[in-house]
Amino acid sequence: MIQIYIHRIYEDHPPQGHRVLVDRLWPRGISKDRAALDDWWKDLTPSTELRKWFGHKEERFHEFRINYLLELEKHQSLAKTYIEKIPNKSLILLYGAKSPTCNHALILQDFLKNMY
Repeated sequence: MIQIYIHRIYEDHPPQGHRVLVDRLWPRGISKDRAALDDWWKDLTPSTELRKWFGHKEERFHEFRINYLLELEKHQSLAKTYIEKIPNKSLILLYGAKSPTCNHALILQDFLKNMY
């Protein structure tokens, strides 16, 4: 079974594993060398419209979660394809949001874990 972790790209000491950026936009101030990505899953990020509506406002997180999961359901086969290509059993979902408790990476992590 695959282990799926999330880690804020701006913080040091991420867990070891297959490093995937899960933000639609490149994180400001992060060079490609520092990011050291194995992949960038833009297609599994919230749509631009949903991302802008959410605006990382905690009071909108519950509704955002519902809508983002609906979007992810449409991309379930793509998510499965991505997961199957991971060479080891450890996946690191990298995100840029400031809040560790109010971000889309948490939702994506749960979605991927529930697939397996």
